Amino acid sequence: MSTNDLRKVHWLTPDDPPENFPDPSQALHEPNGLLAIGGDLSTSRLLYAYERGIFPWYQDDQPVLWWSPDPRAVLFPPEYHASRSLRRTARRHDYSVSIDQSFVDVIRSCAQTRADTGTWITPDMDAAFIELHRLGHAHSIEIWRDKTLVGGVYGINIGRVFFGESMFSREADTSKLALLKLTRLCEEFGIGLIDCQVASRHLASLGSREISRAEFNKLLGRLTAFPSPASWQRPLASLDPDLFED
Repeated sequence: MSTNDLRKVHWLTPDDPPENFPDPSQALHEPNGLLAIGGDLSTSRLLYAYERGIFPWYQDDQPVLWWSPDPRAVLFPPEYHASRSLRRTARRHDYSVSIDQSFVDVIRSCAQTRADTGTWITPDMDAAFIELHRLGHAHSIEIWRDKTLVGGVYGINIGRVFFGESMFSREADTSKLALLKLTRLCEEFGIGLIDCQVASRHLASLGSREISRAEFNKLLGRLTAFPSPASWQRPLASLDPDLFED
């Protein structure tokens, strides 16, 4: 990124109020979606940012970078694609699922599986999301086999939106099973949108698609106005065969 580009980006300090973000429409085209630099990962700043389609994504040797890309990758829960191979995997192994029983293990497993290529789950990000979980804003779906955590996904819930952050697999397709369980929970809770942030072929194969930033933020304005589900916690239980019903 050139010095010229840096001059166009809004800079934050930790003392700035949480609402001191520019309008997302002011984000750079290249790199796509960079909106602001700096600030901190306080709970109030993170919740304000996510509610407006802004998220932090940076490496450990960088200041906090805030993004609002255009287009935006999203998954509408009924559009999740459960492949035949995923169904076979679930039948072949005796997997169990729980919700919010092992959040710390999930976020740290996500960081570990990306350690070789670099992870955005820095120690500060780890601590910030654990605090969000403690306060009831961040949630994890955990997949187990023989009481061993083998897959999971985590993110933030505001109103009727789930902002997906990361997922991991220690066995084939277990992150897909976690995401499938998440979509079913979203349908149960009336959550209409899962934010996937940036498109990938993997997410597209599961049913995600891209929409414009303007459309995404319009959806956020409507869906985040609802109250969030009161409780996500579910104890360990066998995967329900109904999970795969269309």
